[in-house]
Amino acid sequence: MLPDTIITSDTPSSSSQFNSSSRIICRVCQKQYSQYTCPRCNTRYCSLPCYKSHSLHCTESFMRENVEEELRQLQPDDESKQKMLHILKRFHSEEQEMDYMDEHGSDSDSESLFAEETVQKILSGSQVGLDDLSVEEQKHFLRAIASGELSKLLKPWEPWWLKRSANYTRLSQDGTQLVQPLDNTGKLASSHDNIENDQIYDIPPGPDAPLPSVRRLSATEPSPLLTVHLVDIIYSYCFTLRLYNGDWSSDSTGSVEVLLSISSVLGQGGQPETVLEALSYCSEQTCSPAYRHMGGSQFALNLMDDVTSVLYLGGAAIVCLLCDLQRLIQAAEKEFKSEKSGKSRGSKIKTKLKSAERKVYFIKCWANEQPNEAWSSLAAMVKAEKSSAMEYITRGRYSSKKEEGSKPKDKPMICEFQ
Repeated sequence: MLPDTIITSDTPSSSSQFNSSSRIICRVCQKQYSQYTCPRCNTRYCSLPCYKSHSLHCTESFMRENVEEELRQLQPDDESKQKMLHILKRFHSEEQEMDYMDEHGSDSDSESLFAEETVQKILSGSQVGLDDLSVEEQKHFLRAIASGELSKLLKPWEPWWLKRSANYTRLSQDGTQLVQPLDNTGKLASSHDNIENDQIYDIPPGPDAPLPSVRRLSATEPSPLLTVHLVDIIYSYCFTLRLYNGDWSSDSTGSVEVLLSISSVLGQGGQPETVLEALSYCSEQTCSPAYRHMGGSQFALNLMDDVTSVLYLGGAAIVCLLCDLQRLIQAAEKEFKSEKSGKSRGSKIKTKLKSAERKVYFIKCWANEQPNEAWSSLAAMVKAEKSSAMEYITRGRYSSKKEEGSKPKDKPMICEFQ
């Protein structure tokens, strides 16, 4: 059960490093304590909105440098080029529609993102880089990225666990796929092959090899808390995929860092003992300033629905999810090995990834041996906790509430930090 009162973190912490006497008020809103410092102008600020509004010069130059660095490192393949070309064409066509509406329905002039010459290059399929744009075009382009205007043109991603085909996921007793796809030559296709219009690829592929028994992996009995740890892992996986629009392979290192920051089990070596404890930690990370732009408490509630949906699909879908998660971690390990990062940071993240991969593999083998009745019971527990959290929010108790001379007895499930 959840506590009767849910409070936010307006009350300063009693720890020395967060003592109110030593903290500085945000220079932008003048309301909250500052947590960050702008690396360019040294302005102290408390949140992302305050950073964005404190200086247009700082935010634009920061965005420009990030985009330029990404463009230097990115070596797009033909598929990526076609996707971006399609997005820019759609953006241009929508601009033309807006221009037509402005000309015939209003007196205001619509400012085009690109000059006509640049647009024609894009529409012809020519490669156009940031350096090919004029100063004004670069400004408009970077502002469109920062404001999220371009992201609105992306087709919304539908999670695989919500697709109808996910209900028909089946694996053999040893975890391998019952239906093995063939490639164009008639040979057995691996899980990394991309076969279009194949329903079994609506969900991540299962194991490439039979899964061993848990008894072969450990001499002791598996912990009864593995079900709770699985809730933490599924939540973190769903969060990561939603953040990356389903394509973690576009940035495996960034994806795995997000995963580790949300998951107590994989990122912090946590051992939550109840479903409430597992969901509380993940929800707090979701509502933290780093990810609040995703939707805060409402997004956390939606992710609980995702966890419930995955669990109701049964053991086969859970094993496929853990396989996809293991592939994500392995891809990130390869990236970290190839990049030249600092020794201390590189060693630390590699150790975390190895530990996380071992945990995921063990839980995958364990999950393959569990009866489907266990998953429906666990799903019901997650659903009940989500309903309790939503009940408090709808009653208006999810607000900053201070009680004189009293402290909350229990830890709130979802706590949004200012």
